[in-house]
Amino acid sequence: MGFSEIERRGLVLLGCGKMGSAMLAGWLDGGLPATSVWVNDPFPSDWLSAQGVHLNGDLPADPAIVLVAVKPQMMAEALPSLQALGNGTTVFLSVAAGITIATYEDLLGAQTPIVRAMPNTPAAVGKGITAIVGNANTDEATLDMAEGLLSAVGQVVRLDGEDQMDAVTGVSGSGPAYVFHMIECLAAAGEAQGLSPDLAMALAKATVAGAGALAEAADEDPAQLRRNVTSPNGTTQAGLEVLMDESKGLPPLMAQTVAAATTRSKELAGG
Repeated sequence: MGFSEIERRGLVLLGCGKMGSAMLAGWLDGGLPATSVWVNDPFPSDWLSAQGVHLNGDLPADPAIVLVAVKPQMMAEALPSLQALGNGTTVFLSVAAGITIATYEDLLGAQTPIVRAMPNTPAAVGKGITAIVGNANTDEATLDMAEGLLSAVGQVVRLDGEDQMDAVTGVSGSGPAYVFHMIECLAAAGEAQGLSPDLAMALAKATVAGAGALAEAADEDPAQLRRNVTSPNGTTQAGLEVLMDESKGLPPLMAQTVAAATTRSKELAGG
């Protein structure tokens, strides 16, 4: 099922908050006609209302795909209206955190093609990374279509099984918040060494953003990039000796952080 099929049969977007809006903007910029998109959202933004999509109207009888982007707590209210589309050829693609494939199969029918995805918030600026996994009713073409749609907001990776989704949540789903806190801490440390708050924050933001961009663009892995900027007995080595301490530095702290988030993800999913 390709994009021509989406144009012919239509795409339904259930919920259009920040994530949904970012994806919709990417599709429209990529050439998907607004007339091929139906959006159901109780509180549409001014931007959404101006895009020319079908807004809060009757849905097509057999859309190619329904993208579920409502908040998890709204799922029980939003999905029953779409049950008629279950057990057919319509693919349900979910970016709702913590909702398992089994939950969708219970609500929509066991024969429904379902792809579960875990994006992260940098998708709002086209820099996200999304992990996807499909149920037994999906095939390679279905996953290709899902990947094509989600690539509008960043990179896409495929999982071997849904049991990896909790770890993905702990790393990339929750990970942006860890990095935001690192920026906070780096800026506060700069203030403690005599920099003004504004200057310290500007340095911290640009350093983290620049290092991330370099890590993605470089052929070397992050460990080699770290070695490249670490002169023997220099300032970077002095800082890294604290940060890389195996008992009280970043390695054990990050392991505990990701483990806690992964465990909580399992708990929220009922596992």
